[in-house]
Amino acid sequence: MSSSNEEKIKHAFKQKDWNEIKTADSWKVFKILSEFVEGFEKLARIGPCVSIFGSARTQPDNKYFQLSEDIAFKLTQRGYGVITGGGPGIMEAANMGATKGNGKSVGINIALPFEQESNIFIDPDKLFTFDHFFVRKVMFMKYAQGFIVLPGGFGTFDELFEAITLIQTEKIGKFPIILVGSSYWEGLIKWIKEVVLEQENNVSHKDLDLFQVADEPDEVVDLIDKFYSKYMLSPNF
Repeated sequence: MSSSNEEKIKHAFKQKDWNEIKTADSWKVFKILSEFVEGFEKLARIGPCVSIFGSARTQPDNKYFQLSEDIAFKLTQRGYGVITGGGPGIMEAANMGATKGNGKSVGINIALPFEQESNIFIDPDKLFTFDHFFVRKVMFMKYAQGFIVLPGGFGTFDELFEAITLIQTEKIGKFPIILVGSSYWEGLIKWIKEVVLEQENNVSHKDLDLFQVADEPDEVVDLIDKFYSKYMLSPNF
């Protein structure tokens, strides 16, 4: 265990006096509020966008990197902006595709000690960097009208299940959630169906309709278009 990690654990168990609570914790609240206010003010002007989630570790020679770029490019040709986490990998590919398509390319980055630098394909006036993951997730969910999820790790799973939970509990509208790459997601979906649903009854059958699976860029974009046309909405043409 690193010394930095040990210090964080010790700090969590440390009994704080009133002065520490009043100064450190109170000022942290103001910092969080300022992140929310800045995010709301700037992101409210971006127009209809689709969030694309996926791993920061995906390399340019990976098929999912190319898929992300193609999907983002095709989205911009239909008038949609693209929101990513602002980092490398799948996110960089999506911002690259949006830029090639001359569409809105938004990056909602997170300040981390070991990663991640923002990629160079984000519109200069649409790069936002947050210190808190939960503030960042609010921005993803509040300002996207669709969620496209490519293969990723724990961060991607967190974003995916956040979107599913908010829709399931009707905290946000039933926007489309599209999992890209059936071979990658089939194990998770099988476990949800066989264990979470059938064995433990922890979700309902209708919850399985909260997401769809697709493999081809045109299929993904058509699903987004189908949602918009159903509600007679217009993208950023």
